[in-house]
Amino acid sequence: MKLDELKPAQKTESKKRVGRGIGSGLGKTSGRGHKGQKARSGGGVRRGFEGGQTPLYRRLPKRGFTNIHAKNYTEVTLTMLNKATTEEVTAESLIADGIISKANDGIVILATGTLDKKLTVKAVRFTKKAKETIEALGGKTEVI
Repeated sequence: MKLDELKPAQKTESKKRVGRGIGSGLGKTSGRGHKGQKARSGGGVRRGFEGGQTPLYRRLPKRGFTNIHAKNYTEVTLTMLNKATTEEVTAESLIADGIISKANDGIVILATGTLDKKLTVKAVRFTKKAKETIEALGGKTEVI
């Protein structure tokens, strides 16, 4: 880099100075216009306020339902089971191997991918095809 190649730093926009005379373009009312709620100090309305009219979020129907008793299972595929180091696969052994981070309400075995070794798998649920694949290799499936 040479002295003639130096460039000034990027220009930063200075803070708007309002109420400093008519020549500034933001004098007298400081860009707030004349009177009204938005012209007052501390003026303005909260989010969603529509001047007293029933706001949109109250006019729209509320739909849907969240089941508080729903179970949240961790899904484990056959490909993930290949990475297991032990013959007996449980939620705890999968966490220890770093295959899953947490078991939530239990694990469900899905038939995605392929399985290469004989395993004894203990889980809350198995898909039909996953169960067939594990047992075809001589492994066992146990529902907890």
